[in-house]
Amino acid sequence: QVHLVESGGGLVQPGGSLRLSCAASGSISSIYAMGWYRQAPEKQRELVAIITGGAYTNYADSVKGRFTISRENAKNTVYLQMNSLKPEDTAVYYCKLTSHSGSVYWGQGTQVTVSS
Repeated sequence: QVHLVESGGGLVQPGGSLRLSCAASGSISSIYAMGWYRQAPEKQRELVAIITGGAYTNYADSVKGRFTISRENAKNTVYLQMNSLKPEDTAVYYCKLTSHSGSVYWGQGTQVTVSS
């Protein structure tokens, strides 16, 4: 079983920054990709950013130029640096791990609130 632990969420003013972390542990055989998704109240969960083992990245249009995803393979950890935060970035942020075998694992989520 794979366990994902997210941290770094919180309350920040518009224009501020936060850094999310997601550490994976357990029976990790081979990680294909790790990514961040978010879900705002009464909205569907959406992709924020994803990074593969080969360092390919993809971002939602709404966060391009403001968010940066990175990965520390030795620690099975993925980060999301979020700058120039906007109120519309308010959501629960979830970490997702996809293995090469196709297994998918989710973290418990961390709340990000952007408000003055």
